[in-house]
Amino acid sequence: MGVAADERRALSSLFQDLGPDAATLCDGWTTRDLAAHLVVREHRPDAAPGIMVPALAGYTKKVQDRYAAKPWAALVEQVRQGPSKFWPTAIGPLDELTNTAEFLVHHEDVRRAQEGWEPRPADGTRDAAAWKSAKQAAKLNLRKAPVGVTLRTRTGQEAAVKTGPDPVTVVGDPIDLLLFVFGRDAVRLEFEGDAAAVTKLQGVNRGL
Repeated sequence: MGVAADERRALSSLFQDLGPDAATLCDGWTTRDLAAHLVVREHRPDAAPGIMVPALAGYTKKVQDRYAAKPWAALVEQVRQGPSKFWPTAIGPLDELTNTAEFLVHHEDVRRAQEGWEPRPADGTRDAAAWKSAKQAAKLNLRKAPVGVTLRTRTGQEAAVKTGPDPVTVVGDPIDLLLFVFGRDAVRLEFEGDAAAVTKLQGVNRGL
């Protein structure tokens, strides 16, 4: 199937296990809010732009809140089933292209918000997808970093993703690097570089 499909199934099962009121790493969102966000993103083209455009966010929130009010089991099943067959990302390759990072990150948003979380065991396919997504997203998400940034996996793969002074190298497993690039701090990473530069990087708004 693919990493996006695998992560969708795993996240849906975790939703089911934890219920609608569990914490997530998404500021202010419970699992119910996150599930509703995923459904809006794939089912409501009229509301989805507000996910990215602040001026449209009010309408998106109203639509998302209506989905969040659905019975929990029905909402989780809608996440699990994904978009209709007429939606572009219902096609496997497009699903992988557009949803791999989305579901990898949001699956970890739920996992790592729970007490006692631990990283998942290494998986070659999943880690390769996470590394590819991290490199791609970093060039946009770290554009505001006032220092140079290089990402390096623990197996030695390396990518310079931001030019700038006082370079910092961020070292970790691909999933943790991906989460860092998307602004999450529940990660296990090492930072190589000047201490002041590391602090600047850690404090920057890492996102769109």
